[in-house]
Amino acid sequence: MNRRDSLKALTIGTLSTGVLLKACKPKDQNAEVATDTKGEPDRPQNELDRNDKLNADKFFTEHEMATITILADIIIPKDEKSGSASDAKVPEFIEFMVKDVPDHQLPMRGGLRWLDMQMLHRHSNPFKDCNADQQIQMVTEIAYPTKAAPEMQQGVAFFNRMRSLTASGFFTSKIGLDDIGYVGNRPNQWNGVPDDVLKQYGLSYSERELKESISFSA
Repeated sequence: MNRRDSLKALTIGTLSTGVLLKACKPKDQNAEVATDTKGEPDRPQNELDRNDKLNADKFFTEHEMATITILADIIIPKDEKSGSASDAKVPEFIEFMVKDVPDHQLPMRGGLRWLDMQMLHRHSNPFKDCNADQQIQMVTEIAYPTKAAPEMQQGVAFFNRMRSLTASGFFTSKIGLDDIGYVGNRPNQWNGVPDDVLKQYGLSYSERELKESISFSA
């Protein structure tokens, strides 16, 4: 799947609003934010301590993290515009999120196990050790819910969650924000209340206001 196909797949009725909202909370914005708790005087100490504890713990095994990294980069690969999901530290974000929101733990671990069992049956290797064509073929079978075979529904549910977490991590990272051109709040020049609004309410600026407070330059 190319990047356009990957991003299109994110919108096929599977992106979890709840996951995105949780990911966008200040304490969960992305793995880089979550792992750096120094120099944040505006955050409660108990929140900083909790993040430190979550970062110190490990949930996924190295094998599972390798699989998550491959899947994340299939969902959002690197292209000429920006980096991949792993470049944006999405796997680290997912590791953090499953500890922060434990409801993810069983479905994610079970889904990874299901994926490996499928690949072992088909190719005698776990997902991470299969070649790229075999990996893409497997992902294609579970990436499109309306097209997936009934026996693939467990994989579909897992991939929906994986895709939601990947999108949440990527689009709340610096790379992801740059990718969509988000610039945030920026100062601009206020040129005063428009004339038609002033006339509507029978108001006008005084000479002093025009001289000292209002700039009408472009």
